[in-house]
Amino acid sequence: MHDRHSNKRRYFNEQVLTTRQHVIPYIKGSMEISSATRVFEIGCGEGGNLLPFLELGCECVGVDLNQVKINLGLKFIADELPGANIEMLVQDIYDSSADRLGTFDLIILRDVIEHIHDQGKFLSMVHRFLKPAGRIFFGFPPWRMPFGGHQQVCRSSFLSKLPWFHLLPAPLYRAMLKVFGESEATMDNLLEVKETGISIDRFSRLVKENGFSFEQKDLWLINPNYEIKFNLTPRAVPPVLKGIPWLRDFYTTCCYALIRKA
Repeated sequence: MHDRHSNKRRYFNEQVLTTRQHVIPYIKGSMEISSATRVFEIGCGEGGNLLPFLELGCECVGVDLNQVKINLGLKFIADELPGANIEMLVQDIYDSSADRLGTFDLIILRDVIEHIHDQGKFLSMVHRFLKPAGRIFFGFPPWRMPFGGHQQVCRSSFLSKLPWFHLLPAPLYRAMLKVFGESEATMDNLLEVKETGISIDRFSRLVKENGFSFEQKDLWLINPNYEIKFNLTPRAVPPVLKGIPWLRDFYTTCCYALIRKA
């Protein structure tokens, strides 16, 4: 489990395949994607999600706070698609200097919203990067799903495969991580996710409170990314289970959503 997080090229390739096979077809259900589409990924990491859009001729911009990831991404993309129309840079999107990036037809946040502090503030701010008819794609694990705490990054093979233990009270959670030998950095990162993790209902409420409406929202029992990671066939949450508030967070491994300005 841990290898895919330490092997950045493997992680990049997984992002490429999932976006190519699942994310782009999902978005195409509501909007056309062509060489005229400007795409902006917030929290782009190494940029694996952007490569399939570049293959379609899109102009892409990716921002992240980690210079090492940006450098790796520029190398990986240059290896795969020399001369691609892409800019990747370290940028705090709350900073006024980000305004120079302009506006976009499509903004992507895949496995990112659950790491953002004050998600309401973020959704209020992100309007400035979106064209009037633009859309934002979100893909994220609901907080209460089996591995919603991102404990799969643990060095301990036992903890990395232990579902739901991230729901323990914070002091007990930290104590358990310490007993199994996790580093202070890992413990701090996992406790930060515990603070920022987001539920389906809270996400839906924040979207509407901040001037957006849903074009699509779908819940997955088997995350589309698990096809690449574990050779599992993606499956939607059955309709009879999809409408159960709160409980659905425990068995929904991923939420896909496409929103636009209301």
